[in-house]
Amino acid sequence: DPVNATTHSEPIDRLSWVRRHNPTCQRIDFDSPFTVGNGGFAFGADITGLQTFAQDYHRWGVPTETLSRWAWQNDPNPEGYTLADTNRDYPQANGEVLGFPTRQSTPAGDWLRKNPRNMPLGEIRLHLSSGHPPPLTLADIRHPKQTLDLWTGTLHSSYELKGVPVTVITVCHPERDQISVRIDSEWIRSGQLQVEFAFAAGHDLAVKNTPALDWTHTESHQTEIGRQSSHQVDLYRSIHDDHYHVAVAWKGDAALTEASPHHFRLQATSDDSTLEFSAAFSPRPLENELVFLPETEQASAAHWKEFWTTGGAVDFSGSTDPRAEILERRVVLSQYLLAVQMAGDAPPQESGLTCSTWYGKHHTEMIWWHAAHFPLWGRDHYLEKNLAWYRDHLPAARGLARQRGLRGARWAKMVGPDCRESPGGPPLIVWNQPHMVHLAELLYRNAPTTETLSRYRDLVLETAECLASMLFYAGHQNGYVLGPPLWIAQEIYDPASSQNPGFELAYWRWALATAQTWRERLGLARDADWDHILTHLAPLPQKDGLYVALGSHPDTFDNIDSRHDHPTMLAPLGLLPGLEADRETMDRTLDAVLQSWDWETKIWGWDYPMIAMTAARLGRPETAVDILLRPGPNNIYLPNGHCPQRSDEAMTPTQAEGARKREIAAYLPANGAFLSAVALMVAGWDGCPTTLPGFPANGQWTVRAEGLHPLP
Repeated sequence: DPVNATTHSEPIDRLSWVRRHNPTCQRIDFDSPFTVGNGGFAFGADITGLQTFAQDYHRWGVPTETLSRWAWQNDPNPEGYTLADTNRDYPQANGEVLGFPTRQSTPAGDWLRKNPRNMPLGEIRLHLSSGHPPPLTLADIRHPKQTLDLWTGTLHSSYELKGVPVTVITVCHPERDQISVRIDSEWIRSGQLQVEFAFAAGHDLAVKNTPALDWTHTESHQTEIGRQSSHQVDLYRSIHDDHYHVAVAWKGDAALTEASPHHFRLQATSDDSTLEFSAAFSPRPLENELVFLPETEQASAAHWKEFWTTGGAVDFSGSTDPRAEILERRVVLSQYLLAVQMAGDAPPQESGLTCSTWYGKHHTEMIWWHAAHFPLWGRDHYLEKNLAWYRDHLPAARGLARQRGLRGARWAKMVGPDCRESPGGPPLIVWNQPHMVHLAELLYRNAPTTETLSRYRDLVLETAECLASMLFYAGHQNGYVLGPPLWIAQEIYDPASSQNPGFELAYWRWALATAQTWRERLGLARDADWDHILTHLAPLPQKDGLYVALGSHPDTFDNIDSRHDHPTMLAPLGLLPGLEADRETMDRTLDAVLQSWDWETKIWGWDYPMIAMTAARLGRPETAVDILLRPGPNNIYLPNGHCPQRSDEAMTPTQAEGARKREIAAYLPANGAFLSAVALMVAGWDGCPTTLPGFPANGQWTVRAEGLHPLP
């Protein structure tokens, strides 16, 4: 049952809890664009309520884009590149040599990494004409005030544009990939303020993460006017063999005209100060008429009310620790951001639907951080939508397993909608593999039914079968070993020689044990081979009384160069329940990480919550809170709730002049990991000896929780 750890008898006032964290912006803040969306489609808005200054926001802060998880594009492949063209031979633990597609810096590798890639759907921005030199500049905006009402999903923007008041309401339909907008201003009455719809060729392929839109190559794509009526125009977009549809509809007297190739402007033609329109995007022709702001607002409000009142909530009001308000705000904003960006037709990229990273590819090793929090906070259906994609792509995973000489289903990493892996490091990463077992188990714990078992049976058992076949029995070591080749979660070691990473070994053990339990639930006999593995799997590597990252290179605490990236030697007792982890050894390892880790070179946004989970399981709540909210280069949460990750690359001359474009402007695994850590700190885990195990019993914390579920 959900844990209800509370110091009060009355339920949490959900409306008050949510709305006291409505993000508000009263200046032009490039770090604070706001997003409206429905899980698979999202629209990022700047201070104008649209995307008028998209280039400025991209250069200086967080981009504003229109993205969907169904929109992908491919370049022609006249050379017929295949993954085999990028193979490099690697000796395996049993001495056999197998090719893995790791050569990314080749023509084939470059094409395969960049295709398919996500396709931006278009910018919607204000345009001021007739005697006022376009384009608009930031200096034209005065006295802005913008608020995102999280309770209804509605963005309210007001400001003066060249001294004339403007108000804008922006909202996304929860069931259609459509935004509805109303603009009120005397500029509308004069016909001088118009709405421009602009379509780029795609993203700038010279930049892997957070690229700008490509406004060159206008000849490489087409935007054609299709069906028209007095109040709606349909546009047909095509880029090579990829297509999508855009419909723009408006109320009252207005007209949509083509201003230049790929640029269309909507202008009111009556003596009215209001312009109301809707814009919808679809991979197929739009057959239904678009709805307008009143209906979209009503649908959005109903959707978000249900979201906020049926899922988990944690109220920290009444706490005297000054970090409590920060913690609660991050909880609320993270829930919103993940709900609008993490449940599309294809699983999310790491930057959600805010901007493009890794060409829009889904990193399957991130799916736990992306989505495990959903069932922990009582929102199973969001995870179910992600796992539906994995279930649909079991044939591709089986095919990859056969190619590697494995059994069951092997999940690729860095994939597009076709589930085809990308060349480079991804084929050597393995810690994505057990996630399917863990996530299905979280769903079963919330709904322990035969239906759940039936739905995820193949996903769990075939994933586990592959886990077992990826191990090699080394008789001279009297046990099973993992790797080489493999690129461990801490991506700093040579994949060709890496063997027995601690986190991966712990995950293999837990996932195979859990899969055995699934067999028993299904009325099947335990798998004898799996039991043999569980009895003889290599132990967690350690040296000098500390757990280390990698058995074959146990230098974690001897070499400062081995103490950056993810400290995953802590994860076996944190993210996982620690089936074989020695608590005293893990406690010493946690101290060693806290004291000597290279926190400045690179530690990712999900690492802080991961470490907090270990601290909580070790009975160190003060440490858990400290590390969860520890200031750090990749643990800074912006006013809109995003947690960007800074670049490892040298600043360009343009950036050195003052621009601070981050490599990854939005990083949703940080938000997801944060919510999973809070769930563990509040609701605990199986056999947890205390209530609220992640919060100090020092009288400074008042915690009320509803609807959270414990971890295994």
